[in-house]
Amino acid sequence: MMKDDLHLVGTNRRELEAAVAAHPFLIGINAPHIRVVADCAMRCQFSAGEVIFRKGDTANRFYLIERGKVALESSAGGQVVRIDEISSGDLLGWSWIFPPYVWHFDARAIEPTKAIFLYGILRDYCEADPALGYVLFKRMSEVMMRRLQTARVKLSEAMKNASRQKLKPSARCISQMQRLSAD
Repeated sequence: MMKDDLHLVGTNRRELEAAVAAHPFLIGINAPHIRVVADCAMRCQFSAGEVIFRKGDTANRFYLIERGKVALESSAGGQVVRIDEISSGDLLGWSWIFPPYVWHFDARAIEPTKAIFLYGILRDYCEADPALGYVLFKRMSEVMMRRLQTARVKLSEAMKNASRQKLKPSARCISQMQRLSAD
């Protein structure tokens, strides 16, 4: 077994490296950095409804979604709120690169999903190679900002809806108010 074949699980090394290089999140990264990223990669898949990670769990990986759709969810006012949908060509999981390395949302496959799983050991490679760390940090930051803005809007909408539902009088209350106003 050659050194380049060590991280393979059911796929050809060149095919995996090509898939990593072709993913929109990593397009344009130089070949030596793609090889390092591919060293931390393996293919994975999730069934519809399968939980990929939960809020508060240790974030020690991330995913490049190749095909399928994943929901990012949170709770607000006692209800589950879909924060965002991650689909083909997108990145799932930016928390692995930022302390305290915990997930901020739940992630669940909405439909059968295929992805490239990247081990959190990539964080150590980023620290050892500041150029790699910078390019990934910059790209992760863009994803993080977009997701946090989306989350802010969705959670705000959910809180407004929850407030409206609490303030909405019941049919019994309306009936009593109508009787009192008729007296």
